[in-house]
Amino acid sequence: MNSRALRAAGPTILAVAALATLVWALASGGGAEPLAIGDPGPLVRWGLPTAKLFVNLSAAGMVGVLVTALFSLQAGEREFDIALDAASVSAAVFTVAAAATGFLTFLDAFNPQVSLGPEFGAQLGRYLVETESGRTWLITTIAGAALTVLTFAVRSWTATLFVAILAVAALVPMGTQGHSGEEANHNEAILALVLHIIGAAVWVGGLILLVLVRPVLKSARMADVLARYSSIALVAFVVVALSGTVRAVIGLQTWDALFSAYGLILTVKVVALLAVGLLGAVYRRRLIGRYRDEAKRRTFWTLIALEFALMGVASGAAAALARTPPPVAATLPGTLTPAEVLTGALLPPEITPIAWLTAWNIDLVWAFAVGFGAFFYAAGVWRLRRRGDAWPIYRTVLWLCGLAGLLWVTGGVVNVYQDYLFSMHMVGHMLLTMAIPVMLVAGAPVTLAARAIRKRDDGTRGGREWILWAVHSPVARVLTNPFVAAGIFIGSLWIFYYTDLFRWSLYDHLGHEWMTAHFLISGYLFVLTLIGIDPVPYRLPYPGRLLLLIGIMAMHAFFGIAIMMQEGLMVAEWFGSMGRTWGATPLEDQYTGGGIAWSVGEIPTLILAITVAIQWSRTDARAQKRSDRHADRTGDAELEEYNRQLAALAERDARSGA
Repeated sequence: MNSRALRAAGPTILAVAALATLVWALASGGGAEPLAIGDPGPLVRWGLPTAKLFVNLSAAGMVGVLVTALFSLQAGEREFDIALDAASVSAAVFTVAAAATGFLTFLDAFNPQVSLGPEFGAQLGRYLVETESGRTWLITTIAGAALTVLTFAVRSWTATLFVAILAVAALVPMGTQGHSGEEANHNEAILALVLHIIGAAVWVGGLILLVLVRPVLKSARMADVLARYSSIALVAFVVVALSGTVRAVIGLQTWDALFSAYGLILTVKVVALLAVGLLGAVYRRRLIGRYRDEAKRRTFWTLIALEFALMGVASGAAAALARTPPPVAATLPGTLTPAEVLTGALLPPEITPIAWLTAWNIDLVWAFAVGFGAFFYAAGVWRLRRRGDAWPIYRTVLWLCGLAGLLWVTGGVVNVYQDYLFSMHMVGHMLLTMAIPVMLVAGAPVTLAARAIRKRDDGTRGGREWILWAVHSPVARVLTNPFVAAGIFIGSLWIFYYTDLFRWSLYDHLGHEWMTAHFLISGYLFVLTLIGIDPVPYRLPYPGRLLLLIGIMAMHAFFGIAIMMQEGLMVAEWFGSMGRTWGATPLEDQYTGGGIAWSVGEIPTLILAITVAIQWSRTDARAQKRSDRHADRTGDAELEEYNRQLAALAERDARSGA
């Protein structure tokens, strides 16, 4: 298949295969069957999943194209402009499809009498403004419209990066609509679906970009782009596979459910994705390296056409699953306890000593962060050692310990109990912002990346180039200023706990994820300015670092005391309404949390102070050794010259006195 034919045929194969699979899955799974009461009609039953399918496909053309272009193509070249034009067209389709989805969702939920009158318009307006589903699709549509303009207008590296971030963010609200708030495992399902949507978009969109830029790239250049996309696709495949597994387990609940209509559609989707992954492994290991061979090129692009078809099958099945009722309802019981009303989960049993090791509730976002962080760090160390470069073993150990601590805080006993105990929430906060960053900073990931990742010389930006760009950007120069980092570190305590940000993190799981990321990053930046070896524009002299740290310790202790002196309960309608019959009372538990912030939180700070002191002494020792070596090389020439100057001054003074 020639370049121009595949350029048109690839997206067509994807869309046709997706639509055909969608029709089959809706017909066989019952997703388009008329409702017994309040049926919205065949237009809505068939049109809504079709509109969602085009939302997903256009999201891939928007997000995946931008991400792949940023890591594979050169800004200012024709292929980069083609990528941005394709993203702009995809964003326009995304906008129309999102608007249609929102409108059809309104018809499906309320079954109103469609008219051009003001009453129907008022109903639609209230739906878009007052309901969660309506706001979601309204925000998604507005974001799509903005991205349509931005992707058409920008052409530089930095602007495209921020547009890509906005494009990824535009997919997050969609994931919140894929699981009912009345169902069990609500938060886990949301995270799994959001990650699944983003991973699939990057995977499919990158494949679309390959066929779009193929006619304008030479064989050698195309081979490089293919190799880079292959690495991106591998990461996306891991995310899609694991998040899809979690989502499937929540939907199926039992093994017997695999033999239902829902299970059949899910099986088709899984088989298609596994086949795509197998094809990716084949052309990564056997074809990309020999792409300059004409016969291998023909085989490669034939496999790409097949991959489009399989991705279409998986996309159509995924859209149908959203309309197909699962065989086992994962709903919460009819009579809910206060804890189930607030958190969507059962109140855990009283915490015991063994629960600190055995209680787990994995957060999928941070599990991926820990997994990829460990893998890429280990790969960097392995590459350095393979070429004969040294990397201190203690840095690797500290980095892995920091990641293990992060996994435990976000998925272990802290995550299990922090919604019910303020004290456990404070334990997680102190570890995220003070203890874990000490170990992660000591791992020096930026220095490792700069040494291990291969430098590109073709004008594109890979991992090394983007990391160094971020480190030396104006924003990084501001955030890594010692006083700014310290201000963010200590100011976040007061702003978070004494504003509605704390309440938001409890009621909204996205707020909880933001809280975790913010505390981890603010702690990392502060520790980096004190003891890190990764490059920052400015560090205080060692006496200044110790003085700054002492001041922060004092303000941190004052914060803990302020919590302990609090007479009222923070977020009383949450912590005071759990119906918990074990453990301390909510107010006593809050007092304990303040004590943790005051006492336990000072331990990592003390470790920081000791580390700064040790680094200071070692710096002085190294300076003295350099001075001694210089004296040995020069035969104390500086000292002898200094003594001669003193003797000359003394002789001159003697003559003057005479």
